[in-house]
Amino acid sequence: MDYLLTEEQQMLRDLARQITEERIKPVRAELDEGETFPWEIIKDLAQADLCGTIIPEAYGGLGLGCLENVLVLEALAAGCVGVATTYAASFLGAYPLLLYGTEEHKQKYLPPLARGDTLAAFALTEAQAGSDAGAIAATAVKDGDHYVLNGTKQWITNAGEAEINTVIALTDKAKGARGASAFLVEKGDPGVSFGKKEKKMGIRASVTREIVLEDVRLPQDRLLGREGLGFLLTMRTLDLARPGAGALAVGLAQSALDEAASFAKERHQFNQPIIAFQAVQLRPDASFEKMIPVSHPYIANFLENRDDLAGLGNSVRIIVETTEGDIFTAEFQELLREVTDEVFYVPGVDRSALQSLWTPNVRWQEVTEEGFVGGAVIPDDYSGDAASLERLRANTLKSGQIGR
Repeated sequence: MDYLLTEEQQMLRDLARQITEERIKPVRAELDEGETFPWEIIKDLAQADLCGTIIPEAYGGLGLGCLENVLVLEALAAGCVGVATTYAASFLGAYPLLLYGTEEHKQKYLPPLARGDTLAAFALTEAQAGSDAGAIAATAVKDGDHYVLNGTKQWITNAGEAEINTVIALTDKAKGARGASAFLVEKGDPGVSFGKKEKKMGIRASVTREIVLEDVRLPQDRLLGREGLGFLLTMRTLDLARPGAGALAVGLAQSALDEAASFAKERHQFNQPIIAFQAVQLRPDASFEKMIPVSHPYIANFLENRDDLAGLGNSVRIIVETTEGDIFTAEFQELLREVTDEVFYVPGVDRSALQSLWTPNVRWQEVTEEGFVGGAVIPDDYSGDAASLERLRANTLKSGQIGR
């Protein structure tokens, strides 16, 4: 993909790769097994000025775009998806500030984020409301020059660690999704508490908690934009953040292939490395390895006008394009499962060595002493299944709402 990148972009990617090799890979198994939040690695990223890639220079960031951010995410995901998710989720929480924050908001919150002193979180999901933003139950009631927030946000990445949370709550229940608004809620605001840290199958270096809001009284200047903009803000935020899911898949896929190839060269059976056997060669060579190089220009092309499109608010086109990105990610996950089953699902695998790569996204299964010692199940953590996303894309194109 180098031919698509500027010299500055290549340097940024190489810096992220260096941090991955030197700082993330040596501790990734420990972070995952101990469910340890990666603050030390966040500090390393901050020292390299990578915590402010998308934050404007005026607020201490690098002032770069979505493509540069994706390059860093891909490199980090090759080391540990838990670390990469933590990093990505902070930008998810920061995008609303960049899109709708006042100058006072930006001066207060963006510089600490750019320095890596603090993290951000995006709090949309509730027990009954995931992608369906109109089903949220959290409320924000106007009381003089304040808003009083009540409700519970669930499965929020970085919750309890982030100092600033973008919270979506209803200011007008009667309007449904059009009555949703966005607020900046600080970790230390009275009435804010956090639920237990979720026990997860993988990605355990990333923290997932509830955010509980009990009569949280916020000054009205904590409202982002104006009342009723919550749904639009959410859609624009997700449009900007979703390319990162593709980058995480590419980074993890490349690392999986590298680990599989390395293992296949090292393990010997019948006086030869198992990579010499045709059955081992076929699976990664026939599908996985061919798809990874294609993904790089795919994502680059996808991101070429990403920042401009977001600024113009061309939501229909962006939604269709991000839908295609989600389909691509879903295909990667299936390939990831195939490579794991076909290459690593063999007798004699050193489980402790391989866990450091796979536990961020898989569940190991013990079998018998004579049989296999490792297997993997990839959770459906993308934002929808490929079939439903393909239907959405087809219906949108059929309706003539978008020109290609």
